[in-house]
Amino acid sequence: MSYPDERSPDEWRAVLSKEQFRVLRQKGTEAPFSGKYDKFFSDAGVYTCAGCDAPLYKANHKFKSGCGWPAYFDSIPGAVTRHEDSTLGMSRIEICCANCGGHLGHVFKGEGYPTPTDERHCVNSVSLNFSPEDKPVQGGSK
Repeated sequence: MSYPDERSPDEWRAVLSKEQFRVLRQKGTEAPFSGKYDKFFSDAGVYTCAGCDAPLYKANHKFKSGCGWPAYFDSIPGAVTRHEDSTLGMSRIEICCANCGGHLGHVFKGEGYPTPTDERHCVNSVSLNFSPEDKPVQGGSK
């Protein structure tokens, strides 16, 4: 699949930390309960892709799931793509940034959370930046 932001692996390595590259570009996963956004909540703002700064989730999409990773019940329309992921001997739905293809995590349905969508977007904190102004982070930490 092609994305609007199609940097080479070397270009990504130049702007991402080693951990960001491992998760965003190589589909890694950070350890549960280790990410800076797992227990961070705000009434307003937007979570953006740590790779390309595209807006992904509004602060009011986030909810407490207890899963060890930031959880959102929905994304900003058109911001996230979904792909079947059959690695690790199971079938899951991978979610990626629609602008750069960066791996965000996985989405799970029907778990019974009291949210409008009954979905849990389980997202790696290292894949995200946060801006309290509801706009993309410019030059966020990479």
